[in-house]
Amino acid sequence: MANKLIIVESPAKANTIKKFLGNDVKVVASMGHIRDLPKSKLGVDIEHDFEPEYINIRGKASLINSLKKDAKSAKKVYLATDPDREGEAIAYHLAYILGIPLDSICRVTFNEITKETVQKSIKEPRKIDMNLTDAQQARRVLDRIVGYQISPILWKKVKRGLSAGRVQSVAVKLIVDRENEIEKFIPEEYWNLFVKLVKNEEKFTARFFGIDGKKIELHNEKEVKDIISKIEKGKYIVTDVKKGEKKRTPAPPFTTSTMQQEASRKLGFPIRKTMNVAQGLYEGVSVPEKGTVGLITYMRTDSTRISEEARQSAQKYITSVYGKEYYENRYYKTKASAQDAHEGIRPTYVELTPEMIKDSLNPDQYKLYRLIYNRFIASQMASAIFDTITANIDVKEDKIYNFKASGQTLKFKGFMTLYVEDKDEKNNEDEEESMPNLEVGETLKKEKIESKQSFTEPPPRYTEASLVKTLEERGIGRPSTYATIISTIIDRRYVERQQKQLVPTELGKVVNKLLTENFTDIINVEFTADIENRFDKIAEGSEAWKNVIREFYNPFKKELDKANEELEHVVLQDEVSNVKCEKCGRMMVVKYGRYGKFLACPGYPECKNIKPFAEKIEVPCPVCGAEVLVRKTKRGKNYYICTNNNKDNPNPCNFISWNKPKEGEKWSPEIEEQNNKSKKATKKRKTKRKSTKKKSTKK
Repeated sequence: MANKLIIVESPAKANTIKKFLGNDVKVVASMGHIRDLPKSKLGVDIEHDFEPEYINIRGKASLINSLKKDAKSAKKVYLATDPDREGEAIAYHLAYILGIPLDSICRVTFNEITKETVQKSIKEPRKIDMNLTDAQQARRVLDRIVGYQISPILWKKVKRGLSAGRVQSVAVKLIVDRENEIEKFIPEEYWNLFVKLVKNEEKFTARFFGIDGKKIELHNEKEVKDIISKIEKGKYIVTDVKKGEKKRTPAPPFTTSTMQQEASRKLGFPIRKTMNVAQGLYEGVSVPEKGTVGLITYMRTDSTRISEEARQSAQKYITSVYGKEYYENRYYKTKASAQDAHEGIRPTYVELTPEMIKDSLNPDQYKLYRLIYNRFIASQMASAIFDTITANIDVKEDKIYNFKASGQTLKFKGFMTLYVEDKDEKNNEDEEESMPNLEVGETLKKEKIESKQSFTEPPPRYTEASLVKTLEERGIGRPSTYATIISTIIDRRYVERQQKQLVPTELGKVVNKLLTENFTDIINVEFTADIENRFDKIAEGSEAWKNVIREFYNPFKKELDKANEELEHVVLQDEVSNVKCEKCGRMMVVKYGRYGKFLACPGYPECKNIKPFAEKIEVPCPVCGAEVLVRKTKRGKNYYICTNNNKDNPNPCNFISWNKPKEGEKWSPEIEEQNNKSKKATKKRKTKRKSTKKKSTKK
């Protein structure tokens, strides 16, 4: 019989922790939540001050009985669920199920799952933090009220099975608003004028700035040609030179959101995948000489703080591998709104470099661990140093035509030896060229003059990375919820991925229009951010959770009643297509089904004709030049087919492909088969490598 029982959330975490403790300790997993609000009804007693009506989760009866049996036979029970609000709530429900008093010293948390931390944390238990529990409970109850009371309106007016969420609906609104901006955008023409200059055979580029010291914008080709005609034979004289030194500092250690953004940009990982892979690295991986150990600190954090022990380990590693000049003792400020309970995300053992343990990790784990490792080490390294030069160059003709040139040369690489942060919007400074050493008064040789026509561009569509960045900047949701938010709006087909971009579907636009017109106070960025701040105050103990729900519910109920009344006799019109029903002659309408859009006859139930929705691409068929349609399989995977590829066509085209055709690209069934074979072979090699690694790890 075990003297101590430790309950964690997952079997992987349980297996790792078991190896750090003696034989008198039993470690078991709760498999996440064991109590929750019922799915079949609202589960919140609004008449009795919003009391939640929790039930044991269906299918977990045998697990609960097993936990009760283990708890009864143990002298001491420790609840070691994850160190965040969700984990605190799970611990609270476990205590309720097992009959553990709330003032019992039973709560244990691990910021990292290493032998030292686990053994130390077991010796320092505390009470369950009811402030953190209440903050989670407030979010759960409020989200349930919004979702379960707005969703029925969508069922009646749009389609059964749809749902509305407090935060997810705001995320959809951001994406739809951005799409509307793009659609309304009118591009404006502008021109850039450059001159290629030479000094001592070293070439560089100067950009036209203005005339007589006043900045001038060029709007058309005529303006450009007028200037070129004046300066073509002129002398290019250096009138001012400024030399300096610029430092570039490293990015801080990862927070949850910056890890999600960077993994999306650098690795192409969806947010959900990043969190799943990080969870595995945190819970434990078997590595040589260490056994099973957590490789990173807890991955749900918005702090950039790191421990002194980690700082010293980084110093030792950097000075030994790169040299003393590459180390700089850095402290990063955590923003005021951050929850600073945990460190930033870092490796637990600096000596376990990515290359050293590569064979112990699957490819995704290796990529993410390397990203986290390099980011952390770089955060403690010296700044990169650039020598900079900027110069004013004038051409004196009827007026003085001003050009500017700037350049930089990397003098000391510093942290850039190891890691450079990616950005959604590239900085032109990073691409500045080197320049010769210029002196005031000297005349430069002109090689050629170049001009470039451009047009202003609309704001870019959101990617998962840029959406996460916007959600965080605007205080919508919290980093630990972003993976769920994005997955939900994609799974419900309000938004779809096109390459890496998030694009609203017609269904998403319809739902967004209905919600924003009828729930202006709820589907609102500022309101949603304010609610998040209120949740933070509950977690701090400065606000009662039911007070937040009470203040929210009264105005919400008014909007709900008003929407129900005003929409009672409103029928949303289906989008009319340009396709005529061949059975009854009516113009077919666009409907939404499980697999997306389809066309249906509006004469239902008299006429039940339906057919696939014909989504077309701009590139013509590579075989016959006809239009190409996009179709979806039952699993939602796109494939491409020529409009002439049908049995009714007297000369049918045989084009059908998993790959989107490209302009001018050749295609044949043989080429398609070869491409598919190549993909299968690549997949087979990757699978074989994975299985080989697993076998070697087991040995």
